[in-house]
Amino acid sequence: MYAIIETGGKQIKVEKGQEIYIEKLAVDADEVVTFDKVLFVGGDDVKVGVPFVEGAAVKAKAIKHGRGKKITVFKYKSKKNYRRKQGHRQPYTKLVIEDITL
Repeated sequence: MYAIIETGGKQIKVEKGQEIYIEKLAVDADEVVTFDKVLFVGGDDVKVGVPFVEGAAVKAKAIKHGRGKKITVFKYKSKKNYRRKQGHRQPYTKLVIEDITL
């Protein structure tokens, strides 16, 4: 059984036991998080939400918080001596999917 959930403005396909990295959530490590915005549940019994599946939920356990790899943002305008260099590291939360319920 798998599900598609919405979190952090993104849609993520999840299965039981899977480790996922999502946008940072305001939860502590080893805390259980419940996602109510389930768009689709697949497997033996398929349910499609309009926009969300009624009564469906995905439970996950927060493992850790961290920051992703550094990316460089470089703005440049030719012939105008305009150059701006900036770095960014996106914060994330690592989760392990524990259960998918209908």
